[in-house]
Formats: sequence, C-alpha cells, structure tokens
Amino acid sequence: MIELSRVCAGYGDRTVFKDLNLSLPSSGRIALMGESGRGKTTLLRLLGGLMKPQSGTISGLEKKKTAFLFQEDRLLPWRSALENAALGGSREKAAHWLKQLEIENMNARPSALSGGMQRRVALARALAFEGDVLLMDEPFKGLDEELRSRVIGLIRDSAPLIIFTTHDEEEANEMKAEIIRL
Repeated sequence: MIELSRVCAGYGDRTVFKDLNLSLPSSGRIALMGESGRGKTTLLRLLGGLMKPQSGTISGLEKKKTAFLFQEDRLLPWRSALENAALGGSREKAAHWLKQLEIENMNARPSALSGGMQRRVALARALAFEGDVLLMDEPFKGLDEELRSRVIGLIRDSAPLIIFTTHDEEEANEMKAEIIRL
C-alpha cells in the first residue's frame, strides 16, 4: 500500500495540496482525473520523487523502481528514436517496445517523426526502463482513437502498478483503471 499522510505541496506561494491523505494500492491501474490545475501532475511528481512534499509523508515506494512518462515527450533531438528509447534501459528492450508501438524507423530523429510517433518513443523509453511503478502524465495525447486502443492493449499490464493522468474517462475505462478524482 502507498500512503500519503498530511501531504502539503505547492509551487512558491501556490498551494496545490494541503493535508492530503490518500491510500493507493501497490498493484493495479489507477487513473487520476480532474480539471486542469487540480494537482494530477503534482501528485505524479510527488509519487515519482521528482518533488518533495513541503510537509507530510509518502510511504510504500521506498524499494520500488519507478519509470516516468512526462506530459512533454522530452526527446533528445540529436538522438535517434532507438537511442532516445534506450536512455535508462537496454537497447533490446527499447527496440522491442518501439516495434510493439509501431515505430518502424528506429533510426529517425525526433524532428522526422510525427507528434504521435514522438509520444510513442517517449512511452517506449518509460516501458524499456522496466519499473515496478509506471507513472504516466497524459500518456495517450496525440494518438488517434484506433491507435490509442492498440497502445492501451499493449501497455495495460506492462508494470505491476500503473498510475496515469487523463481527462478522458474512456481512456481510464480502456485501461481498466480505478478512477481517483482530484
């Protein structure tokens, strides 16, 4: 079980969470939903250790390997799709996920890829890392409905625990995720 106890977090003078108490399972799929500005990305950053709470505690992730898919693709423009996907993971795993995610030209640089392809390269990078926990911030943006369904089918069981943000309840349902509304 992952426990957030009396967590306060924010940016400068802006408070995002004040005394947040939340229990999350240590396996399964969780969709964080809510209007923009409700703290979905902040919660992912807290869970991933990219941000520390101003006060309160987060427990249950201490011995977990965490992979993160950011809302922005964050690809290195001077590296190929394969090189980007292999950052932090093996080339073999990266190539496997790129193939699964329908990226045919693994030697292409990000500028030669469409937005949806760039998103899938970033997703392949997170999957190739093979984390115990996969945190994804709007993972399916830029994918058409048919491609999104194929991608969801591929990644739904790719990690013991998947926590992702979305504005689309259909995505949460396709992922067979428990929905937490912020």
